Amino acid sequence: MEQTDKILITGAAGFIGSYLAEKLLKEQFQVIGIDSLNDYYDVRLKEERLKKLDGYTNFKFIRMDIADAAAMKALFESEKPDIVVNLAAQAGVRYSITNPDAYIQSNLIGFYNVLECCRHSYDDGNTGVKHLVFASSSSVYGANKKVPYSTEDQVDHPVSLYAATKKSNELLAYSYGKLYGIPVTGLRFFTVYGPMGRPDMAYFGFTNKMVKGEKIQIYNHGDMYRDFTYIDDIVNGVYRVMGKAPQEDENGVKYKIYNIGNNQPESLMYFVETLETCLQKAGVISKPAEKEFLPMQPGDVYQTYADVSELEKDFDFRPSTPLSEGLQRFADWYAEYYKK
Repeated sequence: MEQTDKILITGAAGFIGSYLAEKLLKEQFQVIGIDSLNDYYDVRLKEERLKKLDGYTNFKFIRMDIADAAAMKALFESEKPDIVVNLAAQAGVRYSITNPDAYIQSNLIGFYNVLECCRHSYDDGNTGVKHLVFASSSSVYGANKKVPYSTEDQVDHPVSLYAATKKSNELLAYSYGKLYGIPVTGLRFFTVYGPMGRPDMAYFGFTNKMVKGEKIQIYNHGDMYRDFTYIDDIVNGVYRVMGKAPQEDENGVKYKIYNIGNNQPESLMYFVETLETCLQKAGVISKPAEKEFLPMQPGDVYQTYADVSELEKDFDFRPSTPLSEGLQRFADWYAEYYKK
């Protein structure tokens, strides 16, 4: 990346988007952030994230939905971004079972609009978008039995609509790369957590329930594993990837997929115990929670485990924040934020 590059982040009020924007702004890049600020979870948290970006003169925020084709076209024509990072998406596995329409609008139509805008950025001999980076998900691995998950694995058996939309993003991005020469990198994120995270994620939901003295639900009777990845590791990975567009593959397409995960799955029970310890230390709760053990939920997978050898080979980087350290930072933030 060059210092003169203008960077567009979709989903800039989101968990990963706001942290990435902050890092880029500190590095003096010009950043345009867009977000629809929908109410899938508490909008106040999204506004709080944006507040952290307010003071930067090199930041412009526009409230906009990527599913709005006309608004997206106008944005690309007026701003002419050099690098696009698409993080805007309807997230969550369970929500996709009951609200599929939100996923089709944002993850398919919205992503198609992003691709179309990148395609037309080259019109009339313009330089156009130098690199499109987009968020995929570990969910694409679905019912895969082989671990750790490698980007070489077949991912044709999604167990949720959310996973199917993310797999679709990868296919659409590849075809646009092939047809229109857009350099594209997809990133499969593995269970991202940390301060100011998403309230629909398990660690946040557990914490909210513990504070109220409510029972927490442990699915598959605690026999599940997740590759929990701390937010700073995700952002550092995205930052490195942004700066280096992929080389052409054997089909002449500048396209690459990477896993970004901690490369160390933790059991759900160890995760809950660590979270309880961190929350007690931060003074958020005084004792461990009462637990209710339940069977596996539709859309859930037994284990996620990232093979990050490609990321390490190409960028000399691998996530490394231990779970206890990351959860303590979350607990300390939670104590501070909800005290306010």
